Amino acid sequence: MNIKPLADRVLILPAPAEEKTIGGIIIPDTAKEKPLQGEVVAVGNGTKDEEMILKVGDTVLYGKYSGTEIEHDGVKYLMMRQSDVLAVLG
Repeated sequence: MNIKPLADRVLILPAPAEEKTIGGIIIPDTAKEKPLQGEVVAVGNGTKDEEMILKVGDTVLYGKYSGTEIEHDGVKYLMMRQSDVLAVLG
């Protein structure tokens, strides 16, 4: 990974959007909702006021409009502050 977040920022690989509903209906690309969970792939060092709690490999939940979309080597990532993460899934 060539991207290293600064300060309290984390880089997240969003989970893929659902292709089918539970009933078996295929969802077209235009109707898919943005995923609200993903995996942390890189973390910053934190700040003097806020230490970095998240670790690489954590699966997290985040808000619908959180973060900035970044595309690197054809893969889309989200860059956001640690405080924008709502929860860590265990």
